[in-house]
Amino acid sequence: MTQTRLYFTTGKSEADRIFAAFEAAFEDEGLPIAVLEIDEDRDIHEVSLYADGDVDAIEARVKEILAGLALSRPIAREAVPDVDWVARSLEGLKPVRAGRFFVHGAHDRRKRRSGELAIEIEAGLAFGTGHHGTTAGCLEMLDQVVRRERPRNALDLGTGSAVLAIALAKLAHISVLATDIDPVAIKVAAANAQLNHVKALIETVTAPGFHNPIFAARGPFDLIVANILARPLMRLAPEMAGHIALGGSIVLSGILDRQRNAVVSAYVGQQFRHVRTLHREGWVTIHLKR
Repeated sequence: MTQTRLYFTTGKSEADRIFAAFEAAFEDEGLPIAVLEIDEDRDIHEVSLYADGDVDAIEARVKEILAGLALSRPIAREAVPDVDWVARSLEGLKPVRAGRFFVHGAHDRRKRRSGELAIEIEAGLAFGTGHHGTTAGCLEMLDQVVRRERPRNALDLGTGSAVLAIALAKLAHISVLATDIDPVAIKVAAANAQLNHVKALIETVTAPGFHNPIFAARGPFDLIVANILARPLMRLAPEMAGHIALGGSIVLSGILDRQRNAVVSAYVGQQFRHVRTLHREGWVTIHLKR
């Protein structure tokens, strides 16, 4: 079956309004909607809606919604074949070594070396196989932080495939709260925790930001790791400060080299102290202490 992607570009504020309107209008059909940042400096964001069935009728509804928002955008179409993109993207991926961690798929189990902590990830629909510079940077930083500080209570905020939560559970043998805004990611995270024999240590919860009573119940945390994006991380700085124990550490990633100073400043303003920045493939991982 072939889907059709309807897409157009706009600014971020408009993209956010459009996404909310599309989400409400197409909730019953369950049509996938996405917003992708094309150019941050020029404020260009691409909004996509993946349609099947009567594409002309869906496009007409899209135009009506835009008109209701006092917006008008030329809408392009792209045929999207029904391909298992996750499976295809994982084909040929080599295992990743970061710190003491060895992240691999099922086909590379035998490549584990003596002394390595193996994490088997079949990413499914969730973000995070360990191959991206941000995830690998987090793993390397966590190896160092956990060895020095020996945290007892940790949070993986925006867990994705749970590779970082699994790493913490295997390395420190502690309870880890793993949360994500995406319920599909949480299902994948729970499955990966079970696959890696740490399900008893990892609690997976669907929760946007810190807006869930689970954070107050489980906190304050000795260690928080968040591999998200720079802007959300900056917005979360006050809440991070409210949920980290005094003297606790946070490890942040999903941050481009050029965004590093702005993120550090946001956290210094919340009484965090910068400890170290790790650079990897144009991305940074930042360690700060409260």
